[in-house]
Amino acid sequence: MIGCLIGEVFALEAPTVLLNVNGVGYEIDTPLSTFCQLQKGQKVTLWTHLVVREDAQQLYGFIEAQEKSFFRTLLKVNGVGPKMALGILSTLSVDLLIQTVEHDDVNTLVKVPGVGKKTAERLLIELRDRIKTLTPSGSTQPMPQFKANSAVAEAEAALQSLGYKPQEAQKAIAAIKDQYTEVSDLIRASLKSMMK
Repeated sequence: MIGCLIGEVFALEAPTVLLNVNGVGYEIDTPLSTFCQLQKGQKVTLWTHLVVREDAQQLYGFIEAQEKSFFRTLLKVNGVGPKMALGILSTLSVDLLIQTVEHDDVNTLVKVPGVGKKTAERLLIELRDRIKTLTPSGSTQPMPQFKANSAVAEAEAALQSLGYKPQEAQKAIAAIKDQYTEVSDLIRASLKSMMK
């Protein structure tokens, strides 16, 4: 098992990061909360989870070890695979997800792409006992600025990778693109507006 990788960010294409570790490039899928904190050329440690299937081996990476733990907890829920778990962690912070589960808030969960009412109810039931072992990070560190050639295009691509339809992503970004110039800000503001 590959528990973590320490290297330099070689390329970014939402939500995938190409991490150069001693001359070997690892493709790692990340939630947008991690992706938005990365910059090309940055030295970083990513906590990783390896998923092995018949047809593929996929690495998933997280800037925070707690996010990796929560990802693994989500994978234990019946009907939740890696893509849905990444979508959940990209849309909701760990702290917000814990609050959502504690308050049995189905309405917040169904706003995550790919999560219907039945899946949301199952998540609430199965996560209720499991989240007691996880504690909110309480981290309030500001996110580093992310540079991109076209912030709007990157943000739209990131939302589409989460499962939003192209029209939904374009509409959400168009509504706030004059207020923000950074990809991470565009993504956060769009997700927040779609969660209302």
